[in-house]
Amino acid sequence: MSSMSFTEAAQDMSEELVRLRHSLHQTPEVGLHLPVTQEKVLRALDGLPLEISTGERLSSVTAVLRGGRPGPAVLLRGDMDALPVAERNSLPYISRHEGRMHACGHDLHTAMLAGAAHLLAARREELAGDVVFMFQPGEEGFEGAKYMIEEGVLDAAGERVVAAYGLHVTSAMFPRGLFTTRGGPLMAAADTFNVRVKGRGGHGSAPHRALDPIPAACEMVGAIQTLVTREFDPFDPLVVSVCNFHSGTKDNIIPDDAFFQATVRTFSKDTRTRVKRRLVELVTTLGAAHGLEVEADFGIGYPVTVNHDDEAGFAGRLATELFGESRYFVTPQPIMGAEDFSYVLEEVPGAFVFLGACPPDRDPAGAPYNHSPEAEFDDAVLPDGAALYASLAYEKLLTAA
Repeated sequence: MSSMSFTEAAQDMSEELVRLRHSLHQTPEVGLHLPVTQEKVLRALDGLPLEISTGERLSSVTAVLRGGRPGPAVLLRGDMDALPVAERNSLPYISRHEGRMHACGHDLHTAMLAGAAHLLAARREELAGDVVFMFQPGEEGFEGAKYMIEEGVLDAAGERVVAAYGLHVTSAMFPRGLFTTRGGPLMAAADTFNVRVKGRGGHGSAPHRALDPIPAACEMVGAIQTLVTREFDPFDPLVVSVCNFHSGTKDNIIPDDAFFQATVRTFSKDTRTRVKRRLVELVTTLGAAHGLEVEADFGIGYPVTVNHDDEAGFAGRLATELFGESRYFVTPQPIMGAEDFSYVLEEVPGAFVFLGACPPDRDPAGAPYNHSPEAEFDDAVLPDGAALYASLAYEKLLTAA
């Protein structure tokens, strides 16, 4: 038997996958501690021949499936956390937790990975090695993958896994059911730039008697974009977006300070190092020109997500074999989003794959994208995601044994 039969078996369990995904969607949890989500995952895995352990510093679930034949170990990862987003949808299974939403599709990843565990467990005797299922909290900026690596997920089977695979759905960009990936850099490094401009408050009618931080902070925001376009090579991508700006309390009160935050996305070590130095120099100099003190902090975040060429090619060929040539294409260029699966790929060979989950009544080119309060993901992709997960592990163990 080949991995092709996983597609049929996954379709047969589609109702169970949908129920699990909807249940997860209704109870989204943010960060590293997801007790409700963890309990639902444990229930979904109950009865399977798995060696299960949970995290010490986070609500992770690690499950090891021992194959019927000797061989290496392969890891499959699904992230479980949601976002602090207030959902704006009319779905019957809308979030019940106010201000929290599975706006990035991690509920689908979790259901798919649980489905893959069932598919592989049913054919455990055929496996030439072991499979590690990595159910991970805290992907959305909390470094959950890093914590799980420190707690031993890559060695959970007793030896270091020889390959690792992750899957991510999109609510826009790609048509429903389309798989895509590429070798080399796939997603950007993501760092955070925090700036506090410190002035002296006063009355809005007499700005000359105060030190107003707002005009200087606004000037900094504009100057950052000029810095990006005038000092950095456009063929070495760099994005700096100020997404958070706070100052003041009332229309006639000059505040003491202004604060803003930016996300910084890069692909090369040189640009990442240089933009850190230049951003700090820029805001500090502009602040001094206005007679203001500036506190600037550059927080290092997720590294570049780099697919291993052979593993990306393997994943692409397998997706094509399973679903046909029309369902797979090579991602033409890297994506500026970031992923903490990058930490896993720094340790072991592997690949990260995208799967379009845009509902058929929406245009992928204009549909609300991941992280939007109106993001919507089609349940129809659940069986295909579970089948690809299972097939990646099954076929990799066959070739690596």
